[in-house]
Amino acid sequence: MDTVKRAPISIFNVESNTAELKTSMRDIASLAGVLNELGSQQIYESPLEILRFLNTIQLLYEESLGLAGVIEDTEMLYYRYRNTYIDDAPPTIKQLEHLIYILSRNSWLTKQTRQIKLLDRGKRMMDALIRLANDSLAYYLQDDIGRSLFQARRDAELSAAYDDNGISGGNKIASMIHNVEDAIQKLELRQLEFFADRNALPQLEIIHQLMQELEIKMQERLSQFRTVEESLVMSELVQRGTAVLSKGTALSLGMLTKYIRFVTMQDTPLSDSISPEKIRTFIVNMYNPPIDSNIPNAYDLFSFMEQAQYEDEELDGIWMPIKFAAPIGGQDIDDAIHYLETYEPKVNDPIETEAEIDFEETIVEGESVQQLFDDAAWQMTKAVINTDIIEHYLDVHGESELEEVMIESSSAEWGDAIRSLLAVSALTSKQKVNMKEVLDTKQFDKRWEWVEDDDRRFTLQRHKRTTRDNE
Repeated sequence: MDTVKRAPISIFNVESNTAELKTSMRDIASLAGVLNELGSQQIYESPLEILRFLNTIQLLYEESLGLAGVIEDTEMLYYRYRNTYIDDAPPTIKQLEHLIYILSRNSWLTKQTRQIKLLDRGKRMMDALIRLANDSLAYYLQDDIGRSLFQARRDAELSAAYDDNGISGGNKIASMIHNVEDAIQKLELRQLEFFADRNALPQLEIIHQLMQELEIKMQERLSQFRTVEESLVMSELVQRGTAVLSKGTALSLGMLTKYIRFVTMQDTPLSDSISPEKIRTFIVNMYNPPIDSNIPNAYDLFSFMEQAQYEDEELDGIWMPIKFAAPIGGQDIDDAIHYLETYEPKVNDPIETEAEIDFEETIVEGESVQQLFDDAAWQMTKAVINTDIIEHYLDVHGESELEEVMIESSSAEWGDAIRSLLAVSALTSKQKVNMKEVLDTKQFDKRWEWVEDDDRRFTLQRHKRTTRDNE
């Protein structure tokens, strides 16, 4: 009890800058690193490949515990795998070498000269993975109801293993209660299915046995919280758990006794006397039975009806299906009729009708379409190359020499000359500017030279401006 009273060790209750917490988070990061590197390879997407991975780390884990001989290298690991497991397609030596490399890089093991040695981190991570796989296998070996009860029992066992020793198990009491509630809900939904199955008795016995075992374990767990301080915090949870277990045990016992009564009904002796009071009580209990009652209702009887148990049985009466829809009560019918009789649609805003859209037919000539495409292409060009400076200079000064336009519109720098020449090229290609060759040109001061001097012997002049040209 002293360990329960102390605050349990939990990552959520320690300061984030402690060295111990950072080291524990590195362990989780190393586990994520191994799984991430294995998951990135297509070969490990198969469940069988995951099993081979677990088989391999099991061999390494057994060697670290002294249960098997030393594994010196990958080749020895390969032959030990083949001698230990029956596998038609065991991992190759190359695959094992890559696996050892991944585990070594994530600090799970170290590859020494004469031994592959597991580190403490690798031992704990491998142990956690193997226990997780075994827990999953045990979980899926149960049916849907048994899975919830199995998980609830595991919650109780983990709570005893962790919480009682001062380590937080992670709200296992609440998880256990939730799993029992889930099992009860599934059991209630499948009652008629169990009654219709003539071989359901062993399964019902197992469910009832699990409920009884779980009741004992939960009472043990809830008894740990009997102090005054703890009862203030856990009182609601304790009450909820007690009520759930009482309901679950009563439900499983009631189903079991009811099923046994059905099975032995044909062997029940008949009496020649009729008791009206007993019949009246039986009918009342059929429609409102207690949860642990073995008195069947009409749905239970219909679900248990079987055919061909004896000769000509199928000719007696009528045969009903196994599952039935829930009945509609009289009050529900009255409420529905009243709703339909008094129904009025609720309208918050006045109902508006949308005006019909009048589509006008527009005829576009071929030349206009081409002009639109040309204008769009020119706007895209201007978005990349700035031609406004050149256009403005020609608008102001009229026809001018090429070199004059390049220098006067920007500067004598080499970079500005390149940008101006690109703009002139764009304007010329789109027929926004005319180029005319001349013999005599002026000399301008600049910090660059023409490769061919004749390239500057041109003048530029704007076309006649239009609205689109100015855009």
